[in-house]
Amino acid sequence: MERLTSALLEDAVDQISRMPGIGKKSALRIMLHLLKQPNADVERLGNSIINARNNIGYCKVCHNISDTETCAICANPRRDGSILCVVENIQDVMSVENTQQFAGLYHVLGGIISPMDGIGPNDLNIESLVERVKAGGINEVILALSATIEGDTTSFYIYRKLADTGVKVTSLARGVAVGDSLQYADEVTLGSSILNRVPFSGK
Repeated sequence: MERLTSALLEDAVDQISRMPGIGKKSALRIMLHLLKQPNADVERLGNSIINARNNIGYCKVCHNISDTETCAICANPRRDGSILCVVENIQDVMSVENTQQFAGLYHVLGGIISPMDGIGPNDLNIESLVERVKAGGINEVILALSATIEGDTTSFYIYRKLADTGVKVTSLARGVAVGDSLQYADEVTLGSSILNRVPFSGK
């Protein structure tokens, strides 16, 4: 993209283009759109982003994003606390919730084991998962991780960590294609994979 005639606009475009999936051209379109909006609307947008960044935290129980210490899902008495769905990230919670096929609770790992990226078990929320299971009240742990080598490695590691707890460990039915990330699976396929989950064999 050619150099812009406004240094202020160029700086704003540079900042916006740092966001995932937004290139310089898209960032420029966004900024040109914002320049046409009333000041009050732009200030409201800016303040909402700042407010979200400063005040959104993580649930102390499941590590999902939350405005309070405990997220709305964990605090909901209508959820089935005996079933725990283990996911890689917050986007996966949203994907599973969109299927409307799961009424249990979640545990967000914050990633998956990936030696190539320098991510080991201690970098993830695995120990807190084990502690939740050992505390009692959980009958089933669903390993809803991506069908990749890293996802399978993480599932096997968790399966071994939970082996002496007596809890039932299941995984998604392979309606989710091998190599697919959960957040890119369509809702029907993902919902079917949850309903038709199978015992995790560890093989």
